Amino acid sequence: MKKIALFLSIMCCFSCAEKSSEVLSVTVKNSLDIDRAFETVEVDITEVEFNGQSLEVVHSETNEILVSQIVDYDGKVGIDRVLLFQPEIQANSEATFKINIIPAEEKTDSTSMRCYSRFVPERTDDYAWENNKVAFRTFGPVAQQMIEDGIKGGTLTSGMDAWLKRVEYPIINKWYAKDAIEKGAYHKDTGEGLDNFHVGVSRGVGGIAVKTDSTYAVSKNFTNYKTITNGPIRTSFILDYANWDANGKTIQERKHIILDYGQNLTRHIVELKGTDKVSIGLTLHKNDGEVTTNKVQGWMSYWEPFDDSELGQGVVLANPQSILNFDNYVTDKKDQSNLYVESNVSGAIEYYAGFGWKKSGQFQSKEEWNNYLSRFSKCLNHPLEVNVTISSK
Repeated sequence: MKKIALFLSIMCCFSCAEKSSEVLSVTVKNSLDIDRAFETVEVDITEVEFNGQSLEVVHSETNEILVSQIVDYDGKVGIDRVLLFQPEIQANSEATFKINIIPAEEKTDSTSMRCYSRFVPERTDDYAWENNKVAFRTFGPVAQQMIEDGIKGGTLTSGMDAWLKRVEYPIINKWYAKDAIEKGAYHKDTGEGLDNFHVGVSRGVGGIAVKTDSTYAVSKNFTNYKTITNGPIRTSFILDYANWDANGKTIQERKHIILDYGQNLTRHIVELKGTDKVSIGLTLHKNDGEVTTNKVQGWMSYWEPFDDSELGQGVVLANPQSILNFDNYVTDKKDQSNLYVESNVSGAIEYYAGFGWKKSGQFQSKEEWNNYLSRFSKCLNHPLEVNVTISSK
């Protein structure tokens, strides 16, 4: 908590009112009896004209400037541009924020790469993403072709790989650069964490599958990508997959993946055609962990011994009412044991998947991890109430 408070005190500064012009007023209400932080407020600014200038978010009472980010595409129909910020709202209270237009040169930001993702051609063709808590990667068509051609070093999976970081600063570029000099360097923990999470053909942390009788069909590696945004609040991108077969059904798949600052869970919006049911998985690795499921709140978790530490994985569905069942699927087939939640799907499904590593200092037990998932679900199903008005100034 001391680190967070120090960070916020450094990042917050005071607004120069005489150089700004208020265009919107945003009231954010928290209806829960818990304090809220690291939840992203999205404000539609499609109609705001700021002509090459910039925007700032200012707390109306304290005049503190909040870290914010403008995203030119958010995936929502009819919305071309959104402003993102993460207010701290106490239990059962509300706060108001001014959205000001300021000269572009007035806006300073030393946090632009807190949430970051990119295509990684120097490591075959990974796509990797991270924030201050977690990091992930998945694999592209070249890695798939290498496996199919019998070339060493390829990877064939649509599972989501986890990079276990234990520092708040970005590590993706640093670890890949180290690996280019010393092959496998990021498999060693020199104080920042490491990649010791095996994904194989499993679902990793939140990959999808379609159940066919008593087995599960899955896609192969992504075929195309599009980076949407990187910044202090959010990174997001799109992955496309080749059509795949599920017991005679042709499945079309596109993933919109979003990771926000301060969160351990990546948001997945998966567009699907060819099925009305989908399963989301967590790899069981050595099958020596503890499974917890909560259908009412819409989440599942797997807490396991992990080398010299422990690891929690989790999935939270945006719509718990869509859940059909859970399946602790154990098989002798290598890397195919997964904990699944099966859900109805109509065109698209939204869920959150991620992890908490004990060695990072964030979670010390299964109970702490499950409490995080329960709280996350509660906040997800009782979102901050946002009211936007045009300023009268």
